[in-house]
Amino acid sequence: MANFYQFRRALRFVSAGIFSFFSLTTASAQAPLPSPADTVRAMPEVALDDVLVAPAAVDTKEWLLLNADIQTELDGAVHNLYNFKFDQAERQFRSLRRRYPNHPMPYFLLGLSTWWKIMPSNTHNQQYDKTFFAYMDTATTKAQKLYDADNNNYEASFFLSAAYGFDARLHAERHDWRKATVSSKRALTYLQKSREANGLSPEFVFGEGLFNYYAVWIAEEYRWLRPVLWFFPKGNRNTGLAQLEDVAQHGFYTAAEARFFRMRILGSTRENNTAGALSAARDLTRDFPDNSCFQRARAQNAFAEGELTECERTSRDILAKINKGLPGYEGFSGRAAAYYLGYVEQHRYHNFAAAQDFYQRCLVFSESVGQTKGGYYLFAAAGLGRLAAQASNRPLAQRYFQVVLEQAERKSDLYQEAHRYLKKGAPARNPAAVEVMASN
Repeated sequence: MANFYQFRRALRFVSAGIFSFFSLTTASAQAPLPSPADTVRAMPEVALDDVLVAPAAVDTKEWLLLNADIQTELDGAVHNLYNFKFDQAERQFRSLRRRYPNHPMPYFLLGLSTWWKIMPSNTHNQQYDKTFFAYMDTATTKAQKLYDADNNNYEASFFLSAAYGFDARLHAERHDWRKATVSSKRALTYLQKSREANGLSPEFVFGEGLFNYYAVWIAEEYRWLRPVLWFFPKGNRNTGLAQLEDVAQHGFYTAAEARFFRMRILGSTRENNTAGALSAARDLTRDFPDNSCFQRARAQNAFAEGELTECERTSRDILAKINKGLPGYEGFSGRAAAYYLGYVEQHRYHNFAAAQDFYQRCLVFSESVGQTKGGYYLFAAAGLGRLAAQASNRPLAQRYFQVVLEQAERKSDLYQEAHRYLKKGAPARNPAAVEVMASN
């Protein structure tokens, strides 16, 4: 069971048509669904060892995806989308829809904009679900009509793979394994078709790049899934990273997504390249300064790299934008920023009053979004417990350490620290903290 929940968390790293693969492997482990043999036997054979294959002759004159004029028109809209200026972006997408009501692109872009309204909450926010599913359903319906008219329409295949993939991802997050499985199989089917157009545009390479990387990763990290993975194409980690880099540099619609996933991959435990992830996050926040997901990643990687000045500056900016009510800035970003600032105030400036305030704000942010089972919430509670203990305020220290004891995993360092304090008493006293904590 522990392996299943670890694997489910891994789903959150995958986007577009490719995360459908992981949604399917998770879904196949659920009792209400058909057995793995039933669900994957019909999966198509997909050979991914030859890449960037361009069709010999393709009529692309009706394709909006490769239309330079459309790209020029939507350049500002795509930038606004990733900069969380959703109203401005969606006005242009709706304008495109009025002119091309039977094309999947405007519906997919409106769905993508809705997706990024969900993302700042780590997909916990469900208020946009119906809108998101409606846009992706319309995108697949429109794309299917184009594909039925011409099964060599690689643009239609692209939108089918991407829209079904996003659909699968959110259904998996909502534990609707049946729908996630169906959309997953469809996404992979159309990914196979759209990859034939890799040589036409970097947009077509994005999905395959994610698949190549994560197919290898999932097989190495979760050996117990290998019997299921036998039915899926094999990936190539280095090829996947190279493909994402190419899309990040040369793509238009998918460039920001590729940059985002490249950053997350570099900062992952497997790659352990937080310096590279921080550099990528800096570039993303330079181009999209009001994207809370990118800012949060920058603060996180700066903290991991010991770049506390940068972490502090980014975290203060996040809290300022929360106070202004900017879209996408809420409790999930606030809890991380508040914790980092509490740590900086405590350990860098030795300003225990400020540290206490930020740790408490972290608890409030965490409680406001229902995230009290671990992570920032427990680290902030432990920080408050230490400050209280150093100030000889034993009742307050006991209260915070009791929270840690009740919520932390028994084998964790935080649990052991809380247990030792509650059993044996306060650690060494820090007189500098007495004035701050003694009266609370």
